[in-house]
Amino acid sequence: MKEHTYPIMFRVEQSHWWYTGRRKILADFVEKICRQVKDRRPRILDVGCGTGANLLMLSNYGDAEGVDVSEDALAFCRERGLDKVRLGAAEELPYEDGAFDLVTAFDVVEHIDDDLAGLREMRRVLRPGGRVLLFVPTFMFLWGLQDDVSNHRRRYRLPELQRVLEQAGFEIERTTYANITFFIPILLMRQLMRLTGVKADSENNINVSALNGVLGSVFGAESWFLKRMNLPFGVSGLCVARVKS
Repeated sequence: MKEHTYPIMFRVEQSHWWYTGRRKILADFVEKICRQVKDRRPRILDVGCGTGANLLMLSNYGDAEGVDVSEDALAFCRERGLDKVRLGAAEELPYEDGAFDLVTAFDVVEHIDDDLAGLREMRRVLRPGGRVLLFVPTFMFLWGLQDDVSNHRRRYRLPELQRVLEQAGFEIERTTYANITFFIPILLMRQLMRLTGVKADSENNINVSALNGVLGSVFGAESWFLKRMNLPFGVSGLCVARVKS
């Protein structure tokens, strides 16, 4: 396998408000997509599965499998009883054409040097009419320490994400921003860190752990709004796209 320079995905899951809130939002979208597969239990691939927490959520809605570039992450998955995982990069997925009904990539595409190549691979492994569900960071003016620590290549505006998805052969079904709740606090914190020169190993170190549950619930509450409307801006973007028939 070709060596890939982007260092996705070994993130030991933590009791961080971001992950719990994001997972609540994404579960609604996964459920809606999987309900449209009528004749079988949906087959789902999580690209950049990390240590497997999202696989546990996805398995509630279909037969979930994961792929990641990190041997350590996959070993952690297997210790958790998640055996349907493989070593592989987004640009070279180790699966046959048309194998899945849903491909998910949660905070993954921004790591890929050639995002178009990665999205074309996701399209290749999807069945006709299959869907991809993406969650990405948004707005380059929100770039901060955590983007550097996480080795992000970019943050997206939704029109940019739509354009690369269409180039990869997808039809856009829905795009919306997410995490509008913490947009202003995150913007102000990152501006303040730039102005003051405050240094930290990671923005995660700045969190107050006692508030993780509360903050996760607040972020996750956006799922109610996202069932009913698109949000005009946010720290993240969410997209559902379908393989062209």
